[in-house]
Amino acid sequence: MSSKLNIAAVGAILVITLISIQNSCLAQKKEKGFVQIFDGKSLKGWEGDTKYWRVENGNLVGEITPETLLKTNSFIIWQGGQPGDFELKGSFKITEKGNSGINYRSEQLTDIPNALRGYQADIDGANRYTGQNYEERKRTTLAYRGEIVTVNDPTDKSPEAFKANLKNNAWLGRTVSGSLGTSDELKTKIKGEEWNEFHLVVKGNRLQHYINGVLMSDVTDKDTVNGKLKGLLGVQVHVGPPMKVEYKNIRIKQ
Repeated sequence: MSSKLNIAAVGAILVITLISIQNSCLAQKKEKGFVQIFDGKSLKGWEGDTKYWRVENGNLVGEITPETLLKTNSFIIWQGGQPGDFELKGSFKITEKGNSGINYRSEQLTDIPNALRGYQADIDGANRYTGQNYEERKRTTLAYRGEIVTVNDPTDKSPEAFKANLKNNAWLGRTVSGSLGTSDELKTKIKGEEWNEFHLVVKGNRLQHYINGVLMSDVTDKDTVNGKLKGLLGVQVHVGPPMKVEYKNIRIKQ
């Protein structure tokens, strides 16, 4: 009797082991081509103001304290190149009053330290904006959470026309062509003050932002004047009250 039980137990262990190996192989296959760009130990490969950025418990931490309030948004910028077509994955956790974002295909300003201008996967602690596509220091909101948008190529390419297309922190030169769900519905998929997974899929002029596996915004940018096909990658701490944002397991596939 006991020998039969032992054989059954060994068989069960073998089955569990095989399933574990199979799941591991599937995960590796799914992640094929992704490279870690944050080592979890240091700021090696990243450049920013260490008054606001540090490594803690294996995480990339951006923090504003009452003594270090910002006058302009500050980024820590990846020094590994200027990705064009890529996928970016990782996790973030942000305090309730926090405001952050992941910039990509961006350019660094020369007159303001540690500042980027370009596309941003928006992130905030209240989850009012998390998942939307906001263009920092440029066209502002390209897609609110839940929107499928085409950004139109402007017929008038003058600076005056650019300013006229900005209203209420949103770009008027866009067409909403579909819905991914209401902003409030999608908000329920985002965890407040807990770890959330992000996934950016950026290919050609199509920019998709996923949170926890759910597509939150989908932009096709046909603007040949203001759109960018490559640029810098960085994460942000935003002007405002004291806050803390953490990122981990940041990896890219180009």
